[in-house]
Amino acid sequence: MLRAPVSTTRIFQATNQTTTAVPPLNLLFHTVRHLKPAQVYRRLWFRLHKPTLNLAPAPARRPAAGAWVAPACRRPSLVADGVFSFLNQTASLQAVGWDSPDVEKLWRYNQHYHDDLNAADSTQRRAWHQNLLSRWLADNPPGQGTGWEPYPLSLRLVNWVKFAQAGGTLPAQAQALLAVQARWLCGRLEWHLLGNHLFANAKALVFAGLYFQGAEAQGWLRQGLQIIGRELPEQLLPDGGNFERSPMYHGIFLEDLLDLVNAAACWAGTVDGPAQARWRQAAQQMAQWLVVMTHPDGEIAHFNDTAIGIAPSPAELLRYAARLGVAVSAPTPGQEPAPGALATHVQSLQPSGYVRLESPHAVALLDVAPIGPDYLPGHAHADTLSFELSVHGQRVLVNGGTSCYGISAERLRERETAAHNTVELDGLSSSEVWSGFRVARRAYPRGLHIQSAPGAPTTVRCSHDGYRRLPGKPVHTRQWIFAAGELTVRDTVSRPGHRAVARYLLHPQVQIEQQAQTQASIEAQAQAINASHWQLTLPGGETVNLQVSGARAQLVPARHAPEFGRVLPTWCLAVEFENGSAEVRLSWR
Repeated sequence: MLRAPVSTTRIFQATNQTTTAVPPLNLLFHTVRHLKPAQVYRRLWFRLHKPTLNLAPAPARRPAAGAWVAPACRRPSLVADGVFSFLNQTASLQAVGWDSPDVEKLWRYNQHYHDDLNAADSTQRRAWHQNLLSRWLADNPPGQGTGWEPYPLSLRLVNWVKFAQAGGTLPAQAQALLAVQARWLCGRLEWHLLGNHLFANAKALVFAGLYFQGAEAQGWLRQGLQIIGRELPEQLLPDGGNFERSPMYHGIFLEDLLDLVNAAACWAGTVDGPAQARWRQAAQQMAQWLVVMTHPDGEIAHFNDTAIGIAPSPAELLRYAARLGVAVSAPTPGQEPAPGALATHVQSLQPSGYVRLESPHAVALLDVAPIGPDYLPGHAHADTLSFELSVHGQRVLVNGGTSCYGISAERLRERETAAHNTVELDGLSSSEVWSGFRVARRAYPRGLHIQSAPGAPTTVRCSHDGYRRLPGKPVHTRQWIFAAGELTVRDTVSRPGHRAVARYLLHPQVQIEQQAQTQASIEAQAQAINASHWQLTLPGGETVNLQVSGARAQLVPARHAPEFGRVLPTWCLAVEFENGSAEVRLSWR
C-alpha cells in the first residue's frame, strides 16, 4: 500500500517574486485583447498619479444608532507580542520589519491588514494589539511603504473601525490617521484592477464615511456607495456566485457584504433602505452558494485560486449571517443527509458553472465553468472540467490547490492543467496561464447537459474548446455518471493523434494499493503501466475501488496545497488514453 511521498516544505523567502523574460507577443496579444480599455489607461494613470497627502484633523466621530454585531472571526495571526504567523510562516517584527524583501509580498500585505484585532479570542491579546498599533504608527509614515498601498490600507481601515466598535481602544494618532487613510485612498482607488480590490476600496470608504460625520465623511460614504452600487451587480452572478469563480474569494466577498450589512445597521439611517435590502438579499444568495461548494468536512473546494484559512470558514460566515438576521435555507456544511434522502441529488450553480452531486455517502463537485470574467482572469487556473470527490465525509480526489502568489515556477505549476483532476493534451494546459496572474487563450465550456431522474443515476456531460489552438482543433468532452455507490468518469477527445492524459489527484491522507499486483514492491507499483484495478483506503478505514478502462494508468508523485505556504506530498493516477478515450470508475459501499 502506497502512502504519500516524502514531505515537501515551502522555504520562507521571496521565491515567488522573481522576474521572467519578456513573454512572446502571442501571449501578450491574447491576454490584452480581453481587457477593458479603462484597465489599460487607468493602469498608466495609477502609476503616474500621486495624491496629495492631507493631514488635516479628522472629522468628528459619528454616534452609533444601533448595536454592533460581532463579525466573522479568522484564525489568530499574532502568536506573541510582535510575532506574526501568516500563510503558515512565522516571523517576528524585529526580524523582518514591515517591508522586508526577504518575505513574500502577500505575507507583507497580511502584516498591514491587522486582521488579528478582530480574530478569534482577540480580547485576550489586547495588550499585544496596543503594541502593534503603536509600532505601526511609528514605523509607517503616511503615504509610504506597503501599508499605504490601497488594498492593505482598505483592509486595515475596516479592521480599525471594527476594533473600535467592538470596544477596542484606538490610539488618538490612529483615530486621526483613519481620516488621512480615507483621503489617501480616494486618490488611489484600484480602477485598473477592478474586481475584489476595487470592492474592498469601496467598502473602506463606506466604513470611513459611517465612522465619521460631516461633509467630508459624507463624501467618502457617497463615493463608496456609488462604487458598490455599480460593482455588486457586476461581481455577483444571478445564482449567488462571485464572478471570479473562486470559493475562497467568494467567502471574502460574502464577508464584505455581511460587514456592510452590519455597519449600515449600526449607524442606522445613513444608508438608504433599498441598498440595505439589496445587500441582505445578495448575502443570502452568496451564503447558499457557499454551502453548495463546501465539502462534507466543512471546508471549501479547490477551484481556481483557493486556499483554506484565508476567508473565514463557511460555518463561521453562516454564524455571522445568522447573527445579522440573514436567513440561509441551505443545510449547514458537513451536515449528514436526512434519513430516507434520495439516492442522488444534483444542484447546478448556473451561470457560475459548478455542479454538486450528492448521495448519502458521497459528494462530487464538478467544474463546468468559465475560468472567470474575460477581463479579470488573474485568479484563474486551467482547471476546466476538473472535479473533487468526498466519500464517507472524507476528501478522496482533490485539485492541486494554491500555496503561493507572485511569479515563480511553483505558482505556474499550481495553475496548470496537470495540477487538476482533468485532461491535459500534448503536455499543454487547457487555458494558457502564464506569469503570476495572466491568461492568454482560454477554455470555454459548452454543451452542458444534466440528466437526473428519481431512482436513476445522474449524468452530467460537458465539453470545452481550450485545445482548439492545436492541430485538428480537438474538443475534450467529459461525462460524469453518479449513482448511490459509484461515480464513473468518461473522457473523449474529438481528434486522434494527441497525447491525452487524465489525472486523478489523491488527498494526501488517502492510501492507494494496486490490486493487480499486491505482492509488488512500492517501486514497481509506482511505475506500473496498464494497472487497471486499485484500492483507495481512507483515513477512517473505508475503501474505494478504482477501475481504469481503455487507458494505461501510472501512479506518480504529486503535491497538494490545501493552504498558502503548505504543500503536502501525495499521489496522482495519470491515465493515458488509448484510441482517444478513457473511463475511470470509482465505487464504494
